[in-house]
Amino acid sequence: MGTDLRAPLAPVKRNKGRPPRRPSSGVLLALLCGGAILGLSFYIIRAGQVEQASTTEVTLAVPPVPAQEPQPAAPNATADPSSSVSRSGAQAGANVEHMQMSDGSVVTKFSPKQRESDGPLIIDAQRVGQDPRLAATPNEALLEDSPYGRLPVRGPDGLRPMDQYARPWSGARGTRIAIVIGGLGLSQTGTQRAIQRLPDSVTLAFAASGNSLQRWMQEARRKGHELLVQVPMEPFDYPANNPGPLTLKVDAPQAENLKKLHEALGRITNYTGIVSYLGGRYMANADSLEPVMRDVADRGLLFLDDGSSAQSLTGKIGKAIGAPIGFGDLTVDSQLDRTQILKKLDDLERIAQRKGTAIGMGSAFDETVDAVADWIEEAERRGIEIVGVASLVSQPAEQ
Repeated sequence: MGTDLRAPLAPVKRNKGRPPRRPSSGVLLALLCGGAILGLSFYIIRAGQVEQASTTEVTLAVPPVPAQEPQPAAPNATADPSSSVSRSGAQAGANVEHMQMSDGSVVTKFSPKQRESDGPLIIDAQRVGQDPRLAATPNEALLEDSPYGRLPVRGPDGLRPMDQYARPWSGARGTRIAIVIGGLGLSQTGTQRAIQRLPDSVTLAFAASGNSLQRWMQEARRKGHELLVQVPMEPFDYPANNPGPLTLKVDAPQAENLKKLHEALGRITNYTGIVSYLGGRYMANADSLEPVMRDVADRGLLFLDDGSSAQSLTGKIGKAIGAPIGFGDLTVDSQLDRTQILKKLDDLERIAQRKGTAIGMGSAFDETVDAVADWIEEAERRGIEIVGVASLVSQPAEQ
């Protein structure tokens, strides 16, 4: 058999003619290039078919979005060629831009509003309903200097103090009650206790002859209370019943009564109006009452009649001069007893359910403060809304 491992297993027939020809390197290179070109062409064609099939599938699965009509621009909006609408409110913190895309979808873009100056940012203190962070700070545009202190006035744009310093309310339809607690400032401990104990929905009335009124005003406003100034007026049994040196009197000249009124108004700031204290005789005299009510209304303040006199002419005069006025429906602490005060508050609720609204009057006695605070907590569970008195006064058309 032999030992040559390279020997063929069978005899090989050899061509006795010319030796076999091997392909040259040029031919091999040409064949390789041709194969590569064919392979690449096949890949491109196949990829195109896959992409077309994928596109067709998506198009069938997601129908085209119908084109939407462009939305009209806001009154102050500016249109641009990209069919975008830019809107921003007077007090908005950002510009809002809505852009309609070619497929009908809308993209919303938010961007910071352009400031008008490079100075520090100042919170707007002149909007209706004062910012809680500025509740104890007076709006300088609503004050004028006088020999009796800084007096409230309407702003250059017509903004009234009664609007600026009014306590906001929900605006919902339902039973609403305002409770006004007067006499604050006469007793330091009583005033502090009333501010701390009473819910912030209670309106507080500061006596014009009280002490440390500016300090108490700031504390009450920070708590969220709406404020009034309690102005003493002559009762029928004057001088046996003397409300104090600032009492407005029927027999006094008009200038003297207005001077005393302005002294009372200048004691504090940040209030929505005045409330009468006593004043049965004074409010029954049209010649004495009309100049005071007109001065109060011209300053953008409300006038609250405490309801103690059936002969009061405040309603008639207020309607004639277009003054915002309100009336107390009942005094809740005519008897200084907790049980009796709670009964009066229940009576006040029945009045409000019949009329829709009611105003209760009281003084800052400990018994009154405790009873009112406890009653309000229960009344709110029954759906009663306790509001600031400014929201319940009449709003006749201004003349």
